[in-house]
This record gives sequence, structure tokens and C-alpha cells, in this order.
Amino acid sequence: MPIPRTAGILKLFEALPESLRAYLSHFPSLATDYPWDVSISYLFAQVELAQNMTVYGAVVKLHRVNSTIARSTVDNHHMTRTRFRELYKITMGKDISQAAVAKAKEAEKIRDRILHGKTVSDSDKRKAVVSILEYANRLNEQVFLDAGFRPFGSMQGFKGRATSLDKSTSKWVLTGMGLIGAKYKTE
Repeated sequence: MPIPRTAGILKLFEALPESLRAYLSHFPSLATDYPWDVSISYLFAQVELAQNMTVYGAVVKLHRVNSTIARSTVDNHHMTRTRFRELYKITMGKDISQAAVAKAKEAEKIRDRILHGKTVSDSDKRKAVVSILEYANRLNEQVFLDAGFRPFGSMQGFKGRATSLDKSTSKWVLTGMGLIGAKYKTE
């Protein structure tokens, strides 16, 4: 499939769900007014934020961890790409779909080349943008199916009225999941 130009990418963006477009609201102006490197950096920053919100949301909603403890723990946890995928499996009990992971890896390779000062063609940059938009949409929908909330967007009210565990028990749950105190291999 040929990689679309700016107008085609903006059409793909407009076809995304409204909540995802709102979450990535700066993308259209970045895509038209700046080099693709800027859009890629923005999209990855937003994806990493949503990945953190995925783990936070899963431990709070599915495992009833105290939200204050969960927020602090997730904010202080060094989360690599591989670690996010591991934590998704731990917190959700399911793997991220291979189709979503493939889109992420495709975009990550190009993003890494850009940020490490390597020459990257405009076509590859556009390919990365398309891939990361597709990954964001796929992940957002999978999290909704697996946990009932969408991390790309407002998570207001995502937890519902469930009672949270006390802080001490919450810390034990997070320790058991490897979010507190455990050593893990990094990329």
C-alpha cells in the first residue's frame, strides 16, 4: 500500500474516533505546519502518556488499587516499550494484539532513527505517522474491550463506584505485579 501524503494522512486522522482525535488535537496543525519529525515526537509523547494511563487505569479499575498509590507508582516506574507490553499482560491478563504491536514496532524503528540523528526519508516518516495513528486506535479499542475504558482521552469516571483497597494492601498488590521494588530487564 502506498504511503499517503499529508492530505491523505489527515483524512485517515479524521476517520479516527472523535475521542482519539480530541486526545491528539494538535496533530492536524503539526502535520501541516511543521516537519514530520515534530508530529512523530508529539504522537509518541501522547502514546507514552496513554500507555502509562493504561497501566494506571488497569490497576485502579481491575485490581482496585488505591488511586493515589497507583498514580505515584506509575509515575515513578521506568516503563520501556517492552515493559509496557509485559505490564499490559500482568494487569489485564491478556496480551496486546499482535497487529497493534506490529504497528507500534514499525513506527518505533523510524522514530528511533530520527531521534538518533539518522537520515530518514519523508516517506518513512509518513509511514511512521500512519503506523502510530493505527496503533493508538487499536490499543484504545483493545483497552476498552479488556478493561472498559479508553486511555486515549478523558478517563473521567473510568473506575466507577468500586471501593479501593487500603494503601498498604495496594502497595502489596503493586509489588506482586512488579511495579514496586522488583528489578526487571530493560531494553
